[in-house]
Amino acid sequence: MTTFFYSNPICLEHLTPPGHPERPDRMRALEAVFEHEHFNTLVRHLAPEAAAEAVLLAHPESYLERLRAAIPESGFAKIDADTTVSPRSMEAALISVGGAMAAVDAVFRKEADNAFVATRPPGHHAERDTSMGFCLFNQAAIAARHAQKVYGAERVAIVDWDVHHGNGTQDIFYNDPSVIYCSTHQMPLYPGTGALGETGKGNIFNAPLSTNDGSDHFREAFRTRILPALVEAHADLIIISAGFDAHHRDPLAEINLVADDFDWATGKVMEIAGRHADNRVVSLLEGGYDLVALAESAAAHVIRLQEG
Repeated sequence: MTTFFYSNPICLEHLTPPGHPERPDRMRALEAVFEHEHFNTLVRHLAPEAAAEAVLLAHPESYLERLRAAIPESGFAKIDADTTVSPRSMEAALISVGGAMAAVDAVFRKEADNAFVATRPPGHHAERDTSMGFCLFNQAAIAARHAQKVYGAERVAIVDWDVHHGNGTQDIFYNDPSVIYCSTHQMPLYPGTGALGETGKGNIFNAPLSTNDGSDHFREAFRTRILPALVEAHADLIIISAGFDAHHRDPLAEINLVADDFDWATGKVMEIAGRHADNRVVSLLEGGYDLVALAESAAAHVIRLQEG
């Protein structure tokens, strides 16, 4: 497998207040682990900054302008109780979008089999016209629309294993059966969405987990709910919203996964991509707030992407 790896040091300059869990140290922890010899075969790229107009693939122009106006000249500005921006946050957010789009380009042009985009801020809580949950733009949604617009992808599947439900991605595609959204997440937990009965046009597949569930429950949810939906979708591209905050060390939730669970889930998604999507998998970093757990889990995930 050829795996592209996208990152950009400007993502360190999206600053959050002291004590905020979505902090630049997350990127530093990943930089350190990906220096290991296991990752010598990664093809590394600087994630490019997307043109602002790319945001309009998933968000209205009024939303883009609202966020632009919220960026402070210095210090911090609050978007909501959890979501903060600083002077270079817009630049970092557009780099997160640009990395996701570049990864889609790479897999459709057959330059890579798959790709991992290690940027921040995350995206899956960003609804069509609302930023929340540390997220500004929904890069998974933008990447899916980019694949459809530029490469004629008839169906795109998004698999989200962040411990928090991706309400933003679900919101954007709730009435669009051309995009399949599949999520495992803790419930009840922020943001409060993700019930089994939320099914959209038959394209939304939620598999909520209960507090203190571990590997067995996670893998069962994958086998019985997520994987059958992916097989049925026959998607041209699978996007992973790769949050690693379901790890047992994470401070923001109570699911008890280990790094091997992310390796296993990655392998299962890759098997389906190999059968239906010409191996095309694009993985985008979402949550993960314990630095040790984040590094271990992301490493297991990317090793599986490389090895198939």
